[in-house]
Amino acid sequence: MHLRVWVAVLFVASVLAAAVVNVRDDSGPVNATRGPLLPSTTLPVPETVPETTTTAPAAPEVTQPVTTLPPPPPVSANEARVLVSPSGVTLAVQGQEPGGAWKVMTPCGRTTVVNGGTLLPAMHVVLDPGHGGIEPGAVGPTGYKEKELNLAVAFEAKAALERAGVSAVLTRTGDYRMTLDARGRFVHTVKPSAFVSVHHNAEPDGPFPRPGAETYYQVGNAESKRLSGLIYEEVVKALSQYDVAWVADTDAGAKYRRNVKGDDYYAILRRTQGVTASLAELGFISNPPEEALYRRPDVQRVEGEAVARGILRFLTTKDPGSGFTEPYPRDSPAGSGGGSSPSCIDPAL
Repeated sequence: MHLRVWVAVLFVASVLAAAVVNVRDDSGPVNATRGPLLPSTTLPVPETVPETTTTAPAAPEVTQPVTTLPPPPPVSANEARVLVSPSGVTLAVQGQEPGGAWKVMTPCGRTTVVNGGTLLPAMHVVLDPGHGGIEPGAVGPTGYKEKELNLAVAFEAKAALERAGVSAVLTRTGDYRMTLDARGRFVHTVKPSAFVSVHHNAEPDGPFPRPGAETYYQVGNAESKRLSGLIYEEVVKALSQYDVAWVADTDAGAKYRRNVKGDDYYAILRRTQGVTASLAELGFISNPPEEALYRRPDVQRVEGEAVARGILRFLTTKDPGSGFTEPYPRDSPAGSGGGSSPSCIDPAL
């Protein structure tokens, strides 16, 4: 049965149960149709930074299902989409050889054969930690690399989704390069209900009264826009508990960006068209107080769980999201974002 049909059936059952059950968690009443992890109404984006400190309690941990999603269908040799190699690298399955080995696409976009490993069923969500390998992404003032932070946050988001009963897989599971073409082909092989590319930013316009998160959606895609707005809400709310000197671009928010042809500016959004996608720049690693904050494992978990809550709300509610803004024109070219094939070196599989 289609995912949204299952969700509709379960929503009706939950409403009936809510009439007799008063569900609470440590933070107060919650909506019984969603569980304790999602707000009962659309979250407002903070207008100012709350008067809190860097020791403020973390956002609620995603530990229970928001609703029971139908499990992906059992995997078979004919339907295999992802192989986790013996070394832990996730690979898009291209087919099976007569002797039983798997034909797969490598992170550099090449085709090879792998013996052994673990097949994964169809996944609800694909998370994409940006950059990797010799491509560090943005680098903080004390040398903390975006590629490391993106991977840590993506692992936290994956764990939070799985605790909520939603299956998720990462495009990149270690410190190696992955081309943009390979990332796009990976996503189209998996065919998830949502795809999120996790990044952290650099070169802000200046100080800002709240966290300077930016989420980009696919041009003309209403569901991509909704996903981006929900992730933006959750990330801004989660990071606003920390009292730091935030920076941002003046058009911070959930937005699109066009290239000269009028299509999506960012290649990861162009290459994943046909799948609901969002590119999330969660904050500015180039900002000294933010870099210090993002080094902390507890803050990485807060970021990952915020991303997960946004995805869960996208999958299980009709919430529209917010923070939508019109982008100002930019002339600079996009970064490589995932390496180029000729110079890309694959990890050991």
